[in-house]
Amino acid sequence: GSIAYLRPETAQGIFINFKNVLQFSRKKPPFGIAQVGKSFRNEITPGNFIFRTREFEQMEMEFFVPPDDSPQWYETWKKLRFDWYTELGIRPEQLRMREHDPDELSHYSSGTADVEYLFPIGWSELEGIANRTDFDLKAHTEHSGQALEYFDGQTKERYVPHVIEPAAGADRATLAFLVDAYDEEEVEGETRTVLRLHPRLAPVKVAVLPLVRKDGQPEVAHEIRDALKGRLQTEYDEGGSIGKRYRRQDEIGTPFCVTVDHQTLEDRTVTVRERDSLEQERLPIDGLGDVLAARVEAPWTTPKLA
Repeated sequence: GSIAYLRPETAQGIFINFKNVLQFSRKKPPFGIAQVGKSFRNEITPGNFIFRTREFEQMEMEFFVPPDDSPQWYETWKKLRFDWYTELGIRPEQLRMREHDPDELSHYSSGTADVEYLFPIGWSELEGIANRTDFDLKAHTEHSGQALEYFDGQTKERYVPHVIEPAAGADRATLAFLVDAYDEEEVEGETRTVLRLHPRLAPVKVAVLPLVRKDGQPEVAHEIRDALKGRLQTEYDEGGSIGKRYRRQDEIGTPFCVTVDHQTLEDRTVTVRERDSLEQERLPIDGLGDVLAARVEAPWTTPKLA
């Protein structure tokens, strides 16, 4: 049989397909090709939790630009990638952008910077942004005999694009979001554990809770759950006291709880409880999906910044 090798990064498959994508998409630089998938490393001493593993999930993009524009795009992508983490709720003071010293740079890179997060164990890399110049496309051209270049029909210029590469570890990013979201606070003499995830990241957006398991409340709660689940990740829970159910949802980061009670049966309104502020308000069942969907997508800042 043939010898097969596991890929150390997703990037090389993108470079090989550069010419195909260029032709069928009719793009011109600047444009990017992104991929999410498994990568593999022959780590001699795996360990340190998820930071040194032989298999991991990687998110990479090769962004092809005209050679003269690569320094500008390198700076642009550094800011975009840093802002991605803060916009999804990570506190800016827990992040830093660290430029590589000249002796750290890969042989193909004219500049590389790492986005690092301050974990409880110290600063660790979440992703790297590299200016890979034209090294990869030229190397594949040399070994394949196929010219991987772009011809500008307007300027009649032919060139090999330079590449800006943001390469992130999905596992590490997930851990950073979880660590930064974890919080404990004192509420009515008890410790409340809450995962203050950005609503867009929360695995469950809405929990629907009947106050009691009788009097028609579960039926109305199921009706609401069925109406919401097509547009928002929704969970139904009727086990235990309402206080314990609220706490369970706090611990998994659910931003909104909808409670069906006796008043619901009278006027078709429900109580909506907000995870971070603990505020509660009455809202009609009609239009509830629109209100909650808008709140999930609304700008959000972690209360941990206060």
